[in-house]
Amino acid sequence: MKKNFTVLLVVVTGFIFFASNALFAADIELAQKSTLEKVLKKGELRVGFEAGYMPFEMTDQKGNFVGFDIDIAKEMAKAMGVKFVPVNTAWDGIIPSLITDKFDIIMSGMTVTQERNLKINFADPYIIVGQTILLNKKHEGSITSHKDLNDPKFIVTSKLGTTGESAVKSKIPKATYKSFETETEAALEVVNGKADAFVYDLPYCVVFMAQQGAGKVIFLDQPFTFEPLAWAINKGDPDFLNFLNNFLRQMKNDGRYDIIYNKWIKSTDWIKNVQ
Repeated sequence: MKKNFTVLLVVVTGFIFFASNALFAADIELAQKSTLEKVLKKGELRVGFEAGYMPFEMTDQKGNFVGFDIDIAKEMAKAMGVKFVPVNTAWDGIIPSLITDKFDIIMSGMTVTQERNLKINFADPYIIVGQTILLNKKHEGSITSHKDLNDPKFIVTSKLGTTGESAVKSKIPKATYKSFETETEAALEVVNGKADAFVYDLPYCVVFMAQQGAGKVIFLDQPFTFEPLAWAINKGDPDFLNFLNNFLRQMKNDGRYDIIYNKWIKSTDWIKNVQ
């Protein structure tokens, strides 16, 4: 009996040893396939975004890419010890471009949604925003929230393929909706009296008011949705995801995040350089 037990113990121990080695080898292989390793070997971080979403990513008067996301992306590349490579990409193709390796990460004010999360992975949110409304002046006092716009007689605009569009369709389903290729086109439709309201992220609406909306539209600045923005990467890459979450945690606790946040979100001094 004792002999049989000894043989069994040897067999079980051997099985555990080989299984552990197999798992360890699998972990090593997964780590080697990580985008993080590719970035370090190439010496460059390719960042996908769509310039035009103020104040997150824009082009200044000299043709340089600037903004909240751009500054954070540069800090990320610096932390990796690699070169920052911007890849300006049309919004409607930004997720397919990530999946087909046109760049390494999306840093473009992207809202975390369950639909997107089926295709890509998100790091922890780096900022929380929500949808707000720019209203035609003729409705001042009579429309005070998104609920008041839920009628076919009101024309509501937003940008194609964004959470602004989703918010209109889900929260104001009876309104007559018109989509546009850019945020500016959609907002100007309200300024020019061709639409009743524009729905979009709070930071963008703040900037638009400072640039073109003062005295022309009414700003309903209380967000009516909860929307976390996060960086997106390809699925199946725990090493890269771990790095991103730790990088964000470090930035938010060493003062760098606050400096960038105050520069682009709290202040509008930068507007004169992008007009």
